[in-house]
Amino acid sequence: MKKILFAACCSLLMVCPSKAANSGKDQPIYQNNRYPLLTKPYMELPLGAITPTGWLEEQLVRMRDGLTGNLDEIYPQVMGPRNGWLGGDGDVWERGPYWIDGLLPLAYILKDKEMIAKVQPWIEWTLASQKENGYFGPDTDRSYEPGLQRDNSKDWWPKMVMLKVMQQYYMATQDKRVIDFLTNYFKYQLEELPQNPLGRWTFWAEQRGGDNLLIVYWLYNITGDKFLLDLGELIHKQTFNWTDIFLNQDHLYRQNSLHCVNLAQGFKEPVIYWQYSKDPNHIDAVKKAVRTIRHTIGFPTGLWGGDELLQFGNPTQGSELCTAVEMMYSLEEMLKVTGDVQWADHLERVTYNALPTQVSDDFKGRQYYQQVNQVTVTPAFRNFTTPHDDTDILFGTLTGYPCCTSNLHQGWPKFVQNLWYATDDNGIAAMVYAPCKVTAKVAGNIMVNITETTNYPFDEKINLKLSFADKKTKSAAFPVHFRIPEWCKKPIVRLNGQEVSPELFAKNTMRINREWKNGDNISIEFPAEVKASYWYNNAAVIERGPLIYALKMDEKWEKKDLPENRKGQYGDWYYEVTSNSPWNYALLSHNLQKENIAKEFIVEKKETISNYPWTATEAPIVIKTKGKEVPRWKLYNGMVGPINYLTQHNNDGGEIRDIQLIPYGCTTLRITEFPVR
Repeated sequence: MKKILFAACCSLLMVCPSKAANSGKDQPIYQNNRYPLLTKPYMELPLGAITPTGWLEEQLVRMRDGLTGNLDEIYPQVMGPRNGWLGGDGDVWERGPYWIDGLLPLAYILKDKEMIAKVQPWIEWTLASQKENGYFGPDTDRSYEPGLQRDNSKDWWPKMVMLKVMQQYYMATQDKRVIDFLTNYFKYQLEELPQNPLGRWTFWAEQRGGDNLLIVYWLYNITGDKFLLDLGELIHKQTFNWTDIFLNQDHLYRQNSLHCVNLAQGFKEPVIYWQYSKDPNHIDAVKKAVRTIRHTIGFPTGLWGGDELLQFGNPTQGSELCTAVEMMYSLEEMLKVTGDVQWADHLERVTYNALPTQVSDDFKGRQYYQQVNQVTVTPAFRNFTTPHDDTDILFGTLTGYPCCTSNLHQGWPKFVQNLWYATDDNGIAAMVYAPCKVTAKVAGNIMVNITETTNYPFDEKINLKLSFADKKTKSAAFPVHFRIPEWCKKPIVRLNGQEVSPELFAKNTMRINREWKNGDNISIEFPAEVKASYWYNNAAVIERGPLIYALKMDEKWEKKDLPENRKGQYGDWYYEVTSNSPWNYALLSHNLQKENIAKEFIVEKKETISNYPWTATEAPIVIKTKGKEVPRWKLYNGMVGPINYLTQHNNDGGEIRDIQLIPYGCTTLRITEFPVR
């Protein structure tokens, strides 16, 4: 009987594909690329269509109640009424637009009227600032004032951030003023860039031109204005040649060669331009860059050594918070354009490991740099290329450098916005996993609701329940796509309780294409195994599913005042984090062997997870194993001292003890890259 039911279910899956794929195929529900741009497999849904639930909702609520929702009060000297993007005589550069680039999507995702009201004056002033020739934004340079950026007002770079803001505003509101505004500005750019190229005022715009290019193509898809393609060519030619950097040059093999955040932002430019060029070199370039970074500057978090200049992947080098959120944005854009799930896997790695640990639990303080091996957070000298009076890894409002205070806000809201996509075959796709609800139009312009119930990334089970917004709708035919993570060997998929074998739509992407009924349920399980990967000097890193694991340490947080002579630059206070826990452990080579790892690394999960699981005490998963003390491994310059992670001699003389590993994102103090003994 079970076999008959299974066969019937599979038959149902295979009978309907042509019907679902053809219905409405010639009339896309959501805007795709116009010719001659390549057709995208996935399209972004309107801002607000995806609503976070569970722990992810709590994450966004803490942003609302912390820095993101209150930065105008916490950082008034820049975000207050003197800001040049509100018509004032204060800061005229990137920081104001950075904040709104995260505040706006957060406000509309949470449907928070108070935050929307904070956003609106920035939108209205920007729209009203546009001149007859199309220029917009501040236009007056003023003398230096401590803590403010009051020059380079005409620089192309901060306007690129505001272009992203205006795009999101249109996606949330459909305010037609945005289309005329952008059209006029891009006409201005086409006329002005030959005389004043992207690098005219600062090198930031030249290296970050991909942000400009993607909005040009976005507008072209709406208006079809041919001049936008000409502008796209001009912007691409004036942008730092990331394709050549990745394919032919040695920047990723050299320290101090690039700025860490520029690399994160430049990553997407070849892929954005590929939509027009159709040159496979533009795709090959970014894939080669990932392979190179893995063995030079790379960290297991999906990022790289960069404090602020690129460094080899020594786990005591820093990683800037802006790098994390900008790399997330690049990966999100690359995923939509290509449909390549490599970028979804990479996105989850950055989001679920690097991002949570770099902001305090109450979302009121952040680190400028984080360290993969980080056993003290104190105001001590560390081996960073660009130190800021030894405040770089302290948790505070302005410690390190203020750009991250302004820019960190885009990370989680834009991640929510990219959990689901509309598909080119008029269906819907789950390409990144987290607890949420989505409402979207599918074939026949039918509005479908999908509730995604999961504790992912802490649990590998995902449940999708479908319903229709219109109670009169009883069924509809359309495809549902979902990604198979690269770490999962064999997913288990059930439809209404019966195991099925969905169609393999593309590499690591499955599709169920059928007539759906109200209340239909898809359950997916991605079995995960503990594995070891090897990084700097063959240091061992423990991974399971999308998470990497780090040594659990006790954490003592103390809030302290900064000296009076530093408060103006670095804020009034900071958190210092210390521990009495031993940290100088090696993993045992015998336990890391493939035939032993499953029994020597014991996974224990909590039955329920807290609303906010990203802490050492609330970590939903613990991996228990053995560690060998390495007595000679000591602190150096306030951090983990140098050691041979790989050695041919096992004579450290330490005892073997029980240790616990927890998800990296749940830690503040940690060892992640372990010596092997």
